[in-house]
Amino acid sequence: MSLADAVASTRSTFRRGIHPPDEKALAAESPIEVLPTPKEIRVPLLQHLGSPCEPTVKPKQAVALGDEVGNVEAMVSAPVHASVAGTVGRATVATLPNGRHVGVLPIKAGEQEIEGRDLYQDLLGGEWPLEEIERCEPREIVEAVRRAGLIGMGGAAFPTHVKLTARDDKPIDTVLVNGCECEPYLAADYRTMIEAPAAIVAGALLAKRALGARRLVVGIEDNKPKAIQHMKTAASGTAVEVKSVRTKYPQGAEKQLVRAVLAATVPEGGLPLDVGALVVNVETAASIARAVLRGKPLTHRIVTVSGRGVARPRNLVVPIGISFSELLAASGGVLPGAARILAGGPMMGFCVGSTSAPVTKGTGAVTVLTHADLQRARETACVRCGRCVDVCPLSLVPTRIAIAARHKDWDLARRYHIKTCMECGCCAWVCPAQIPLVQLIRMGKAEMATA
Repeated sequence: MSLADAVASTRSTFRRGIHPPDEKALAAESPIEVLPTPKEIRVPLLQHLGSPCEPTVKPKQAVALGDEVGNVEAMVSAPVHASVAGTVGRATVATLPNGRHVGVLPIKAGEQEIEGRDLYQDLLGGEWPLEEIERCEPREIVEAVRRAGLIGMGGAAFPTHVKLTARDDKPIDTVLVNGCECEPYLAADYRTMIEAPAAIVAGALLAKRALGARRLVVGIEDNKPKAIQHMKTAASGTAVEVKSVRTKYPQGAEKQLVRAVLAATVPEGGLPLDVGALVVNVETAASIARAVLRGKPLTHRIVTVSGRGVARPRNLVVPIGISFSELLAASGGVLPGAARILAGGPMMGFCVGSTSAPVTKGTGAVTVLTHADLQRARETACVRCGRCVDVCPLSLVPTRIAIAARHKDWDLARRYHIKTCMECGCCAWVCPAQIPLVQLIRMGKAEMATA
């Protein structure tokens, strides 16, 4: 199959959106590498929506790779596990990239049973026996995913076992696997689709079986023909469909992907399950396969370290709880022109206040922007051009929401549906007055939550 054939199936998309420079060439052709085990990691006890975990281990206790170290009984939550073998320290507090202060469990690394290429093979390599999937009971799949501590690894941080629990009142017809990775600079999902497509296919089939879904589709932007080709080859002979969608930001958002692939519109305030769909990220799908078929918890994830402010952009398998500073050091360090470090990409990422922040299950990238990247004109008054309205994929009026948030007029912000905004950043990207629209909306949401 040629690359042209791979992308020829469909070029569907959603309404509005933008086309920022993708900048993916910096890291897209860097194969996934395994970072050597650090001397110490700090496992955050809150990496998901819902309640924080309580430690299930004591200081000075020895733990093996994958041992549970924190858990909570609340439904919308997920346990956390040791990502290195070693000795547990006394719990302390750390600030995550999103600004939240959470408890963390330090673990000083000891002798590791598995590292380097062997660890990679254990995580993503080897055989994924598809014939075993039909023998898995749906409740067994959900329970294995819950024990493994899986959450949405595309950034949503919603516990995966809750998503995979079938509901009689809202049956799922189609499982959508999200391979779009539309955020600029990021390449971790792209490399996973090229290097470990079999694991993604196995995990996707398990999700389909857990939900009793009729259809399974992998959606990939058409600027990733190699990924489409590899996924189609891995899916050959299975129930998995691979469809290309038009390259446009934010094509990887759940509601936009549902619109592009299924031509269905998720209602305002609703979720994809309201139109019979469920969306999982490609790395989440691979982790489902590992949890169910190998009985292994989520201890590592793939992180893209990129941007013109870092010496050697690359894609790394890293233990959850490692610091941002160690990822940057392993990538050659930041360059003299570096100006801002982000957790995630430039559209939806958070500015990192300290590089001592630990990597969480939801950290897909570390992006280092330069002063040249950040050159902007001074903010002026709104010129009422309406460009933010023209590009908003949710048909909102971003300027009105942002101004309401700036003046703390929460009633007005609610009337303009501030909670519907998914903070994709399209509005701020096109604003000629340089108003930080999405930042104001994000701060407004945070203040409303604590008011």
